[in-house]
Amino acid sequence: MGKCDGRCTLLVICSLQLVAALQRQVFDFLGYQWAPILANFLHIMAVILGMFGTVQFRFRYLIFYAVWLVLWVGWNSFIICFYLEVGNLSQDRDFLMTFNTSLHRSWWMEHGPGCLVTPVLDSRLAPDDHHVITVSGCLLDYQYIEVLSSAIQILLALFGFVYACYVSKVFQDDEDSFDFIGGFDSYGYQPPQKSSHLQLQPLYTAG
Repeated sequence: MGKCDGRCTLLVICSLQLVAALQRQVFDFLGYQWAPILANFLHIMAVILGMFGTVQFRFRYLIFYAVWLVLWVGWNSFIICFYLEVGNLSQDRDFLMTFNTSLHRSWWMEHGPGCLVTPVLDSRLAPDDHHVITVSGCLLDYQYIEVLSSAIQILLALFGFVYACYVSKVFQDDEDSFDFIGGFDSYGYQPPQKSSHLQLQPLYTAG
């Protein structure tokens, strides 16, 4: 019963991770955030692999999923530090999220709740094929939306890591117990040999 509960809980966590990652992938595509797009794609693949391992009782897949979640927590921690400009990270100088290929920022910068976008005409600060805008009236700044999204990803990853380790341990214990009773005995199953004692009786024929 505990194994079933753990598997079901892990599948629910993986489903929430998948929905959150797909939602994030859409908005990162809209904002041309190439580094998060690549990371989200790898995360989606790892979550699907974790779900497959949970359903098919493959504890090695769950170990891979758990290891990836550690890296995923590190990546989202970096995103939080980036948008909060911790240390030497600066949004105005570094375009790490786009691999320094464009000037695009987070999609939420212009489309956040309550944001009013005003284009600045005839601005000399705008490069070719770009325009300068001012954003005002936002109920929540875009960097805090990105931080909140990353915090949710970290929270789900922590729950997923704990349950992945638990379920993989249950799977491994089941395999060990099955081996112990001879399910995968390397010596093979040898049925007991019955010794038959046959007594020969003389055969008399009437002459």
